[in-house]
Amino acid sequence: MADVRHSCVDVKRALVIEQQSELPGLSGAQRTHLQARALSRLLKATPSAAAATSLDGSWNPLMTTINEAERVPMSHLVASLTRLCNVADSSTPYL
Repeated sequence: MADVRHSCVDVKRALVIEQQSELPGLSGAQRTHLQARALSRLLKATPSAAAATSLDGSWNPLMTTINEAERVPMSHLVASLTRLCNVADSSTPYL
């Protein structure tokens, strides 16, 4: 469980940066820079998500969702990542 929680620390940081990229008044360059930072931070969560999956296959959705960020806009993954990390931070897997 420590690996998945460690992964979620990076995921949550990435989501904060992604949210900042959606603020009004940003230039295109600022938005692009923040989105690149968010993706970079999210991908740092991959090793711990992979370790968590190795120990418990039920965490495969977290690792898979993180990896999908290289193919789809991160904004489309926010809800899934948030929900998966809420489960990781909870004492119950039934949120």
